Amino acid sequence: MIECPKRASAVTIALEDPSSPAAQACIARYFRELDERFEGGFNPGASITATPQELTPPSGYFLVAWMADDPIGCGALKCHPDFGEIKRMWVNPSARGLGIGWRILLRLETIALERNLPLLRLETNKALVEAHALYRRSGFREVAPFNVEPYAHLWFEKVLSRP
Repeated sequence: MIECPKRASAVTIALEDPSSPAAQACIARYFRELDERFEGGFNPGASITATPQELTPPSGYFLVAWMADDPIGCGALKCHPDFGEIKRMWVNPSARGLGIGWRILLRLETIALERNLPLLRLETNKALVEAHALYRRSGFREVAPFNVEPYAHLWFEKVLSRP
């Protein structure tokens, strides 16, 4: 079937102001999905922060995946002195399976390398099995907890090296 490759090639990924309407729409849909999928729901106020200020250069970076004029995914890099933290990874369920999450993650990794960050870290919930698979396929390895994120069950990291 040719439809999926056509749809996938129509997707662009761009740096976006995390306060923009498109970014905020993606985050709202992401939070809604977490609330539906997490045992006991999701309260963004109880989670580790990833505010627009923390996701604006040079503190961080926010990417939006676009299909035509529709924001269909997002991901962010929160920069710390010794590592980058992946946050807000989400792809609209209607666009899953097209490699968009992988492309967002790859762009965030490239930004981290440009910032000379030697390590990427992230945490995730046990309910997000698609995310676990993406991170493992992308070279992340499971590690001991490195923060106190109340919704996390798995912690991952990836050592970065220049090609």
